[in-house]
Amino acid sequence: MQRLEHTSELTKILANQAITPYFQPIFDLNSGELYGHEALTRGPKNSSLHSPLQLFTLAEEHKKLHQLEIMCREKAIIKFAELALPGKLFLNVSASLLGSPEHQKGMTLAILDRLNIAQHNIVMELSEQHKFEHDGLSHATIEHYRKMGFKVAIDDLGVGYSGLQLWSEIQPEIVKIDKHFIQNIDQDAVKKEFVRAMVAIGNRLGCDIIAEGIETSDELEQLIKLGVKKGQGYLLGRPTPIPTENESNILNVILSRRRFQKHVRDSVMSLSKFSPTLNVGDELKTASLVFRQAPEVMAIPILQNNKPIGVIRRSQLHELFSTPYGRALYENTDVSQMLTEDALIVESHISLSTVSMQLTNQDATSLNNEIIITQQGEYLGMGSLKDLLKRITELKIQNATYSNPLTLLPGNVPLNQEIDERMHAKQGFYIAYFDLNHFKPFNDVCGYAKGDEVIKLVGALIEKHINQAGHFISHIGGDDFVVVFSDDSWQKSCQKILTEFEAEVKQHYDNEQLEAGGVYALDRHGEMSFHSLLSLAIGVVQLEPNQCENHLQVAEIAAKAKKVAKKQGGNICLLYDLTKGRPSDTSLCC
Repeated sequence: MQRLEHTSELTKILANQAITPYFQPIFDLNSGELYGHEALTRGPKNSSLHSPLQLFTLAEEHKKLHQLEIMCREKAIIKFAELALPGKLFLNVSASLLGSPEHQKGMTLAILDRLNIAQHNIVMELSEQHKFEHDGLSHATIEHYRKMGFKVAIDDLGVGYSGLQLWSEIQPEIVKIDKHFIQNIDQDAVKKEFVRAMVAIGNRLGCDIIAEGIETSDELEQLIKLGVKKGQGYLLGRPTPIPTENESNILNVILSRRRFQKHVRDSVMSLSKFSPTLNVGDELKTASLVFRQAPEVMAIPILQNNKPIGVIRRSQLHELFSTPYGRALYENTDVSQMLTEDALIVESHISLSTVSMQLTNQDATSLNNEIIITQQGEYLGMGSLKDLLKRITELKIQNATYSNPLTLLPGNVPLNQEIDERMHAKQGFYIAYFDLNHFKPFNDVCGYAKGDEVIKLVGALIEKHINQAGHFISHIGGDDFVVVFSDDSWQKSCQKILTEFEAEVKQHYDNEQLEAGGVYALDRHGEMSFHSLLSLAIGVVQLEPNQCENHLQVAEIAAKAKKVAKKQGGNICLLYDLTKGRPSDTSLCC
């Protein structure tokens, strides 16, 4: 009886088009901006078919799925236009619909034209939960969508019949990872590796990855760390018939905290701690009370209009009050009368190394322990010399952990952090990839000790000719170096490096090898062949703000530039034109 009621209800829904489109937001996990909405469907309220799972399951059982799906698509597009929602509209399309008689080619385009919606804002989500047809018809239909300007996405990757096969055959612009892989990903090492692999494949294929079903802040933070570009889920926004929010508060909080942590890491702000303060006009007896109530406090900052002007030290006040009649004579005196002005006062953005230099440059007789930290001149907190030394030591240990043992230059992890920070800050930069030509045969013939000497030579020349202020030098392994330049000074620096390298590298060959112009060694095919003297290839790419979304994409582009430079042969610095996929007219040779 209940089944008959459900069937009757389905018939009424289809006849009266009694469904309501819902929209769930999708966000850019790098910028926090709204990327688009996925269109979902609900049956009539207080109906047994209000749930989309029950509604679509019953429709499929009665062979009405395609009719229902077409109706949902049309109503979703109309409502999307009526609400003037920003971003892209994601429409679910079952794979079986594409080849069905109900599927009318051109229907969606006609609706969009009528409502003045651009095709590039529409994404067709092909669900992997229904088996994909391999007879060519569906492929042709998908290509038809693509030619009309629509984007194609695979939905629920990982729970269907042939996920990676479907990905490789359809070559979608977008892939959505099923919520199974997202749930508790922060606690599951296996899920992390699966998602990491999907992100890597997506980056290589130029495909956007969207994580579905994000429900906790820990899951969200883990996905951001793994380089997932887009996300949706109850944490970011629930489906609703009338979306009103264009941003996610929790996402903005997490991104702000990550940017703040990156800023704080190497600045004096990382030392800032709460400390009780006093104001000009307070009395010394109040200072005595503060010291008595907080035994760990050795100095109290004194503020005037919330700006620090010095400190009162416990030792000095104790000495004053210990003299005969000291307390009686001075306890009602203004704290400013006992003010010590030699405390170091610095702005929160100042680097730890700069603060260290300021302290060590002080006269030995006036060396103090207090570091008062301000923000735009106003009191923020206080640090100590002990905290400074501890933090610098921690950073040195961290840098040593990720440094190349041969050159002691930063390795992959610091480089990736540097690139991500610049992209988050919307900074443009140049990235230069340095690599030696004929290094393996040189190593085989001359020995690894000489090979290490040549690698150290390259590292030393890079450090010598590149002013590290504003630039970042890294040694990512073997004979590979990467430099991030903040400006176009890369040209002069690279020219100097190439010129000096060409002269210096000859010292690592004997006279016979120099006269021959190279060495004989086995090539990659195991055959003896001649290899020219070592030369240095530098591939450079200019990256604009927002051109890449994470360090993985940057690495791919830099590797292309290096590969093109190496093909030229000899000592060369080549600027790779990313838009044309070839070297630009600007190149430097020795």
